[in-house]
Amino acid sequence: MRIRKLSWVAMAVAVSVAVCAPAAVPERFAADFIDRTMRVDFLHVGNAKTETIVLDRVVEEGRWPGSRTHLVDPTHLGVYKAEVFASRGNRLLWSYGFNSYFGEYTTTKAARAGVVRAFEQTIRFPWPKKAVRLVLLKRSRKGVYARVFETAIDPDDPAIVRQRPARDVLVVRPKHVREIHHAVDIAILGEGYTRGQVRLFRKDLAHFTKVFFSREPYRSFRSRINVWGVLPVSEDSGCDEPGRGVWRRTALDASFDSLGSPRYLLTRNDRAVRDAAAHVPYDAIVIMVNNSRYGGGGIYNLYCIFTAHNRWSDFLFLHEFGHSFTGLADEYFDDSTVFKDFYAKGVEPPEPNITALLDPAHLKWAALVSPGTPIPTPWSKAAYDTMNAAYQERRQQLNREIAGAMRHGAPATEVARLKAEAAKLAVVHGAKVHALFAASPYAGKVGAFEGAGYVSHGMYRPMLDCIMFSRGDKPYCLVCQRAIRQMLEWRGE
Repeated sequence: MRIRKLSWVAMAVAVSVAVCAPAAVPERFAADFIDRTMRVDFLHVGNAKTETIVLDRVVEEGRWPGSRTHLVDPTHLGVYKAEVFASRGNRLLWSYGFNSYFGEYTTTKAARAGVVRAFEQTIRFPWPKKAVRLVLLKRSRKGVYARVFETAIDPDDPAIVRQRPARDVLVVRPKHVREIHHAVDIAILGEGYTRGQVRLFRKDLAHFTKVFFSREPYRSFRSRINVWGVLPVSEDSGCDEPGRGVWRRTALDASFDSLGSPRYLLTRNDRAVRDAAAHVPYDAIVIMVNNSRYGGGGIYNLYCIFTAHNRWSDFLFLHEFGHSFTGLADEYFDDSTVFKDFYAKGVEPPEPNITALLDPAHLKWAALVSPGTPIPTPWSKAAYDTMNAAYQERRQQLNREIAGAMRHGAPATEVARLKAEAAKLAVVHGAKVHALFAASPYAGKVGAFEGAGYVSHGMYRPMLDCIMFSRGDKPYCLVCQRAIRQMLEWRGE
């Protein structure tokens, strides 16, 4: 990765003006769009029973970084779907699926109790030549889409925001930039890095870029992926940790304790994220947080976020990116999440790496099942459940003790002792899980193992272990790799 020694202002302008020479424009794209990006910001308001979507603003951004041939999303992933139609008639011009912060909120205890919250959300699509209709659809728990929002957008509307993004942002270009319409562009945003920590940001960016390309299938697609670095400077280092009484002034407002889960790290300031990312072409956003605590999050076609300075950071990055880029589901099923009834019973989930196994004879990953493997596949689930329950109980107790100690000003040595115990606990548990799985006759085989998607019974994952199941230095399972490869091929034109 080449880090050009330019001023902060010059770097931002250099990228915004030109990325590489445009290629020939596909005929269908040229008929309806120009090579610019239309960004639509809106507010998502409600609770588990109510939902209102309010248009905030429309923004013009730089060249359209996405595919110009694959304009309609074939994946059926995401609770929501955005569709752009020609204003006259009902001709579909563009679509894609996505998940949202609001959608996750609706599964929480507060939302079920009727507490209304508002969340920022963004849709980006190629700049239309003529007026269009933007329609948002929501998938019901039974898998049926219904319209929840519609608005008309005129590309000549003088109210559209056309100003350049703020220039006090550091941009790090890839060493070799593939033409953006034929590449997957990933923007890694630095969060919680001060002006005096620019060198640390560069070091972290280089490290996680290397980690990314060390794993399949990203390694095989290296020549078709651009990784950009973007640093909006923060006043303070780190991020907010409300449960521990820690508050920081940072550029993107990242915070632990999101949706009531201590380890869930997200930001509700989508506008700040998008304003920072707008300095480069991007198909996917990664937020790299300057913090040593274990935590992260990933929401499909929104962003992934992770802390950069703990022993599990490599795993966190790859795991959360699996969510945000490919729509992979969590394969674990313990009670440590705040999500309840995330998947409807009796309905096959759309995610490619979990199944309700409603029709075992037509398993969605049947082509990858190892010969002779029974479906469903037996494993030492009872032993795992007992071991994991004890671990989660002690882990949550330690989290409460650490939070209490920090909030009440306990000596630094006591806080350090508790954190060290929590770190050791995770390592020991991981070793036990690895040993249990290694002893299984179906280790390394593709089958259908019960326990996945936050559900202990009635939901199945493809392999015993995977980076989407447990933390550690491990690959994506074969089913996840296939799904990632398909997404890279589709998005990379």
